[in-house]
Amino acid sequence: MQLISLALIDDHPIIIEGLTHVLGLQNDFKIVATGRTYREALAIVEKHRPELIILDTSLPGSGPSTIAAIKAKHPNVRVLVFTAEPSVEHAVSALEAGAQGYVSKSCALDELLHAARSVFSGEIYVSRNFGSVVITALRNASLRKIAMEALKLSAREDQIVRLLLDGKTNREIATGLGITERTVKHYMTVLMQKLNARNRVEVVIAAQNLNRYPVGSPSSKGSGFSSDQLYMTGGRPYHS
Repeated sequence: MQLISLALIDDHPIIIEGLTHVLGLQNDFKIVATGRTYREALAIVEKHRPELIILDTSLPGSGPSTIAAIKAKHPNVRVLVFTAEPSVEHAVSALEAGAQGYVSKSCALDELLHAARSVFSGEIYVSRNFGSVVITALRNASLRKIAMEALKLSAREDQIVRLLLDGKTNREIATGLGITERTVKHYMTVLMQKLNARNRVEVVIAAQNLNRYPVGSPSSKGSGFSSDQLYMTGGRPYHS
């Protein structure tokens, strides 16, 4: 198995020690260096050439500019931001500066490991709790397209979203796809989690905002959810 050479940058020793321990238990990571400042981060990348760097952008200084500096000199280095103060604006700035991943320090260990492996493999990864919001906010169209590909819907989930855009009820979706209403509700729960939505109306809004199902597309033309109606409902779904 290929070992992923990894550098850790964080100004809290307990974080460095904890990450060193848990990553050391994995059979696909090799920690080549650790640091506590942005200056050390730049020096480490120059000296050790890690394939992946996990970087806390809450350190004194300009996080996005450091990411940009790393990527300018070493474009093949993958950068995963690991922050205690996540925000959509901060995530967008980090990704546009060249980071491939952005996760909160409150995430579970399995999510951090998944994020690190995803970023190393060439994907863009954003914390599950607000990933779709960040993707929508990205101003760089090409980066947004890559990020959208990372937010993968299954073929069945895609079918359900398109039927929602046509204004179909759960019963109509179940009949059309040959599945039970209970199964439709299960997929709705999964979609709400993936799209950071609270109900079916927000699923539709998120899907349209992500440009996968733009307003005016064949699926949305017959939708019972026009933009005016969506705001008039106050977030309440039309159909059960």
